[in-house]
Amino acid sequence: MVSMKDISKVCGVSVATVSKALNDHSDIGEKTKHYIRKTAKEMGYFPNSSARTLKTKRSNNLGLLFVEKSQSGLTHDYFISVLDSIKDTAEARGYDITFISGSEQRKDKMTYLEHSRYRGIDGAVIACVDFDSQEVRELAASEIPVVTIDHVLNNKMAIVSDNVLGMKELFDYIYEQGHRKIAYIHGGDESAVTRTRLACFYKEAEERGLVIPEEYIKMADYRNTELTAQMTYELLDLPEPPTCILYPDDFAALGGFNAIRARGLRIPEDISIAGYDGIKLMQCIEPKLTTIKQDTKKIGQYAIEKLLALIEKPRTTLIEQVRVPVRLEKGESVRKI
Repeated sequence: MVSMKDISKVCGVSVATVSKALNDHSDIGEKTKHYIRKTAKEMGYFPNSSARTLKTKRSNNLGLLFVEKSQSGLTHDYFISVLDSIKDTAEARGYDITFISGSEQRKDKMTYLEHSRYRGIDGAVIACVDFDSQEVRELAASEIPVVTIDHVLNNKMAIVSDNVLGMKELFDYIYEQGHRKIAYIHGGDESAVTRTRLACFYKEAEERGLVIPEEYIKMADYRNTELTAQMTYELLDLPEPPTCILYPDDFAALGGFNAIRARGLRIPEDISIAGYDGIKLMQCIEPKLTTIKQDTKKIGQYAIEKLLALIEKPRTTLIEQVRVPVRLEKGESVRKI
């Protein structure tokens, strides 16, 4: 293993000068600093993480708690994009990412908090998880700085996609297109995202004097195309079927596509549909799906930036809820009537 002493011999400088160059100190010349760093890289030098932790009191390792009961998180286009942004932003700041798993996933029965301490993480991003679980709340209440995504915990930093704005813009557009019989197949969990979107759907309808029949409200798990297809059949079989159906997410809307076409109906000529997320897949089919595009890059970026602020500047960082704007993608799946 290459040491700073080895580098100092090759460069003809002291070990202290090598240390200053590798730690980007300002009291040595840029030319010398560049030469030492170049030599260290060519020699295959890597700083010892344990030594760095002892010196800085930080591991430069961030935890990512990312567990979902349907186990679709790591295959979900939306969350994949968020994860990519988290990874890219963390690495650009010199931090590594470690996935945190709890007792249900680990043979050694460690809790999320125990695993976080075992890995020596400096802070954690919590996303796509059961926020009401005891293990999550234990981690959030600990000394470890945390940032949540799409959920607000008391006195904790949160990055929230603007679901209120999203549902308002989506409902506004559908209403402006002349639709009054609007159905909503919402997510099947009790998450803050699901509750917010459903409440906003009812609020937008109420403000326009629309009465939404109970039979127009259905429930299906996110990304569950089979269940959304079943719910779509039930809506189509009503004595007065809706003219537009909203789906819990873009991927789940595929179930609606299949059910509608299986009945020999056309989108949007016979019935209109809309989704949520703005994933690339649904912009590649015909007709292009009307949806709300979430800014996954900003969500991941802000999560890491706010977490590092908590870690690096704990005394001056204010706890806040950051709302990330969304954008309506009009697509071609909602017709004017």
